[in-house]
Amino acid sequence: MAKPLTDSERQKQISVRGIAGLGDVAEVRKSFNRHLHFTLVKDRNVATPRDYFFALAHTVRDHLVGRWIRTQQHYYERDPKRIYYLSLEFYMGRTLQNTMVNLGLQTACDEATYQLGLDLEELEEIEEDAGLGNGGLGRLAACFLDSMATLGLAAYGYGIRYEFGIFNQKIVNGWQVEEADDWLRYGNPWEKARPEYMLPVHFYGRVEHTPDGVLWLDTQVVLAMPYDTPVPGYKNNTVNTMRLWSAKAPNDFKLKDFNVGDYIEAVLDRNLAENISRVLYPNDNFFEGKELRLKQEYFVVAATLQDIIRRFKSSRFGCRDPVRTCFETFPDKVAIQLNDTHPALSIPELMRILVDVEKVDWDKAWEITKKTCAYTNHTVLPEALERWPVSMFEKLLPRHLEIIYAINQRHLDRVAALFPGDVDRLRRMSVIEEGDCKRINMAHLCVIGSHAVNGVARIHSEIVKQSVFKDFYELEPEKFQNKTNGITPRRWLLLCNPGLAEIIVERIGEGFLTDLSQLKKLLSLVDDEAFIRDVAKVKQENKLKFSAQLEKEYKVKINPASMFDVHVKRIHEYKRQLLNCLHIITLYNRIKKDPAKAFVPRTVMIGGKAAPGYHMAKMIIKLVTSIGDVVNHDPVVGDRLRVIFLENYRVSLAEKVIPAADLSQQISTAGTEASGTGNMKFMLNGALTIGTMDGANVEMAEEAGEENLFIFGMRVEDVEALDQKGYNAREFYERLPELRQAVDQISSGFFSPKDPDCFKDVVNMLMYHDRFKVFADYEAYIQCQAQVDHLYLNSKEWTKKVIRNIACSGKFSSDRTITEYAREIWGVEPSDLQIPPPNLPKD
Repeated sequence: MAKPLTDSERQKQISVRGIAGLGDVAEVRKSFNRHLHFTLVKDRNVATPRDYFFALAHTVRDHLVGRWIRTQQHYYERDPKRIYYLSLEFYMGRTLQNTMVNLGLQTACDEATYQLGLDLEELEEIEEDAGLGNGGLGRLAACFLDSMATLGLAAYGYGIRYEFGIFNQKIVNGWQVEEADDWLRYGNPWEKARPEYMLPVHFYGRVEHTPDGVLWLDTQVVLAMPYDTPVPGYKNNTVNTMRLWSAKAPNDFKLKDFNVGDYIEAVLDRNLAENISRVLYPNDNFFEGKELRLKQEYFVVAATLQDIIRRFKSSRFGCRDPVRTCFETFPDKVAIQLNDTHPALSIPELMRILVDVEKVDWDKAWEITKKTCAYTNHTVLPEALERWPVSMFEKLLPRHLEIIYAINQRHLDRVAALFPGDVDRLRRMSVIEEGDCKRINMAHLCVIGSHAVNGVARIHSEIVKQSVFKDFYELEPEKFQNKTNGITPRRWLLLCNPGLAEIIVERIGEGFLTDLSQLKKLLSLVDDEAFIRDVAKVKQENKLKFSAQLEKEYKVKINPASMFDVHVKRIHEYKRQLLNCLHIITLYNRIKKDPAKAFVPRTVMIGGKAAPGYHMAKMIIKLVTSIGDVVNHDPVVGDRLRVIFLENYRVSLAEKVIPAADLSQQISTAGTEASGTGNMKFMLNGALTIGTMDGANVEMAEEAGEENLFIFGMRVEDVEALDQKGYNAREFYERLPELRQAVDQISSGFFSPKDPDCFKDVVNMLMYHDRFKVFADYEAYIQCQAQVDHLYLNSKEWTKKVIRNIACSGKFSSDRTITEYAREIWGVEPSDLQIPPPNLPKD
């Protein structure tokens, strides 16, 4: 292990976390040594760093377990309405530090490991990220779990325990190469297998209609094994549960089909069932209609609904009636939130259970289903909307297909009665899309089967009402809501930026950690010289620390006084990393043209993963790395411009780069980014935003004042107007000499001398097939970047804007988002009740 921090460095780090009692430190040490002793096997007496990590993780977990049991007992006794957040993705990142922060253990662990001659930060680095998500949607789910626990809601996250999460990204010769993310290789200290709650999930088979009801027969069974992970709230002793399902083949799987002796083959075929939870589909904002993906979606839904109904039926502690049999009260006790359309099968599955199994009549079952389910829409991009072939459903889920047809028939009857003769409207609003290949529109199913539908930022929710679901909005306007996304301030400030948290606590106390709106109090300090100095100093320390890491990893000399210009998110045409590339090339050309002129030095960092099958996204990564190769090795440029592609961007890397950023790039074409949450993380951590009026940028500008962000480019109505007129990229190319020069350089092989045609696809797309109108915003973007440079030269004025942004970021806490979901969709009230810790009696 490396040399521990000096005492003064440690004091700085510890003070924000509160003073550790000596008893706590002694207890942590004792527990750590005990776990280490049991971790080491007899023939290996020398501990490895990983042994130390597991010993610490188990020590911290000991503090969780008592609270976890007590929380679940508390729910059993009170029988509150329970919230079930269904998501195919939970992008959790690392758990150790987050748990220490939320339990108030960080100081004690820091001190104990220090006394043992270990470095806590190095131990934290050993933990694998739980990368069970692609990007925003999965990370949002993780923030929501943190907030639901912190707000004392009886909430459960349900998803899939993927054996392999989002791939690890390697950059080889400038190209992305994917490696499997074997995150469970060394075991996961945070999960607890619960085989006693294993459940069967059925696929295939046939449907029989009998006088006694409908039977789904001759199915193939896969078992769903639950693994539970504790989710601690912030210092309130509440510990909720995330339950992830893993697929297991039943012991007689395929064996009964063989009978004739190919026993080995039959046992090997168990993999077919277990593949269901093998790997996360690595697509963000793109629908891939594979049967295995549909199996994953039904698998999580079927297992989860059985679990929900079991918990509903085992009624309240002390109640005379041991089992609830009446489903009238189901929506009063259960709220199901569908995170995008991926868990949409919850709607027909709940109907199947109520009608076929519990014998509830159809209309009553439909009323219960609608009152229970709510749907969050995450995108307006047509290629992202799930539309499954009817033929696939017929084979895999024959009963669900019948139920969907019945739901659709009743829905269309209602529409026809309200709009007689409007055949086109019926076609637009149907769940079944006719055509060469009949398809099921899952978004339509979600809207029809839910009592609430929400977008994730105000502008997005308006687009949802005015275009994507316009007909449905006209039918039931009261259903549609907005819930602007948020981030948890525990992970995205206290954990990742302790220096900034520290100076805020010194000025306004720690109340902001559970009520982020208290940051408004910082507005009175915008002109406070000492606070301006402190904010700038923290940013510089974060930059120095991150610079050292970059130099070590990329062997590139970084100028820590340069502006850290950061663009990190999934690589996608709509997120317009290409616009950023054009700006870098323009800056490079300006330096080359006039090397004696003073330039504001910049270190441009671009990071993110491309879906493995997304050719253009992979080309964009190659372009960024190729531009970097030219710029970083040009002696004329020196350290005035550096371009770095951040390899394998993930939660744990975000926690390092975001606190070090000066400028945050949020430059999607207006009307395409539903919300964004990276934008909020940068704002909270003292980076200024350059962005379009898209997603939550609109509300960020509203909160902080548009003059405190760098807003440029077309608004939604401008994009629509340009669509009407017809977007002609060549017009801009002809009119703007710097744009033309940059495009010609990409085209001619200036950045790819060994393969001059390398980027012909990129240029061809930009010139003739660019849905996201990169050239149309180029001029405004370049001008806006010049304003960024101008302000950066005035360090004091820059920092004042930073303080205003931090002070106005309170709205973007996921606590606020979840409070709105609770009150306006789920019908529950957040609670600040503290459950007594395990060492104290309950009353």
